[in-house]
Amino acid sequence: MTEAETPGTGDDRIDTVLNEVGPRLRRIRRDRGATLGDLSASTGISVSTLSRLESGQRRPSLELLLPIARAHQVPLDELVGAPPVGDPRVRGKPIVRHGRTMFPLTRQPGGLQAYKVVQEKPYEQPDPRVHEGYEWLYVLSGKLRLVLGEHDVVLGAGEAAEFDTRVPHWFGPTSDGPVEFLSLFGPQGERMHVRARPKQSSEPKES
Repeated sequence: MTEAETPGTGDDRIDTVLNEVGPRLRRIRRDRGATLGDLSASTGISVSTLSRLESGQRRPSLELLLPIARAHQVPLDELVGAPPVGDPRVRGKPIVRHGRTMFPLTRQPGGLQAYKVVQEKPYEQPDPRVHEGYEWLYVLSGKLRLVLGEHDVVLGAGEAAEFDTRVPHWFGPTSDGPVEFLSLFGPQGERMHVRARPKQSSEPKES
């Protein structure tokens, strides 16, 4: 096979997606009538960094995209241009387990795995488990209860959490209704460096 016949690599596809983020950020901001200064004030990201993101001179990262998604009140996948759920060209067959529907966002085996998860029915009782790995959660809509060791918190839309899965953990929707969230899971040590700051008032009260 010649070089011209070699199909695009995974890195090429990732670069294509990242290159489209900047124009999409600019379009979403302008559609909302916001200036770079407005967005800087609401996210804490400098105007120069935002400008470089929109022009493609700065590579997008979760640390930058998460506050922008919160400021615009849009799901994170809208900023990166994820296709509609169920599109077989990008996402694999949904996995349904115990009322939880998981849409795979990655195809390569091993390494970091990403899922979009929709869960409608809460479990009656948390059942914390442990296993090797590291997990990152980002809530798109609804509320997600996370039991992690001695902690019992509720994450709302736009909030994230990361944790070592060797710590006993469980997560699922609250009694308020269904929840939709992103889950990134990888081998031990693959940290995403994004942490949640849940409000104390949102923690379930002890009986």
